[in-house]
Amino acid sequence: MGTRRGAARVAALVGAAAVLLGGCASGGGQGTNADPEQVDTVDVPTLGACRELAPDDVARPSNASRTVGCDAPHTAQTYAVGDLPDALDDAAYDATEVGAFAYETCTAKLQDFLGADVSLSLRTLLTWAWFRPSEEAWDDGARWYRCDVVGGTEDSASLPRLPETAQGLLQGRPDDRWLVCADGPSIADAPRVACADPHQWRAATTIKVGEADDDYPGDEVVRNRTRTFCSDSVRAYLGYPVDFEYSYTYFHRAEWDFGNRRSICWAKTED
Repeated sequence: MGTRRGAARVAALVGAAAVLLGGCASGGGQGTNADPEQVDTVDVPTLGACRELAPDDVARPSNASRTVGCDAPHTAQTYAVGDLPDALDDAAYDATEVGAFAYETCTAKLQDFLGADVSLSLRTLLTWAWFRPSEEAWDDGARWYRCDVVGGTEDSASLPRLPETAQGLLQGRPDDRWLVCADGPSIADAPRVACADPHQWRAATTIKVGEADDDYPGDEVVRNRTRTFCSDSVRAYLGYPVDFEYSYTYFHRAEWDFGNRRSICWAKTED
């Protein structure tokens, strides 16, 4: 740790944090307990459907897991569906522009669905996975997308159960079960946990490091902006103490190119 801004002690996370883009694994079928009628369907999926997905499922490009009643145990809920833009009709199955459309669409629609702003959406365990048609259906002309809300972290062995509906789940003061904390001496290698569990760090705020139309300024600029802004932001969050510890997560070009312009500020706290 170095000393920044008087008594503030900072630990910088230099590695890029993961952004869940979904659809990056290949092979191995279309998910847990697949429904044959969904496997190669060209029809747009059902909005609002619930499923019992596993971590391996959310990494696959397509998913045909059977739906369950939302009053039954489930780990995923479909909150957005639709056709891909006409401009993507001739796109390759794994084209970057398809993923970019899904990132922008699923992110914006998830914030509306959960009742979260941009800052809160980066500090919650709730995220999204997106799916496209199977390769066979894609070859037959299917061009739809499906966004599912799921919970957990990259370290989760299983996904947490969701309430009957996740709509509006982050409105007001969100339950600590859905907020991100970290349990370890250093943010760099501390497992992410729900803030309802024992922890040493809380993802307290986010700060803006660029505008939507800005070119990527480089890792060093983003890191320096993040360090300075997070010091002020966490100090205010903690009520302007004389002595405090903070850390930060900043993102790199890949995340910038997908539209992210924020870094995450962490406060050393056990509450």
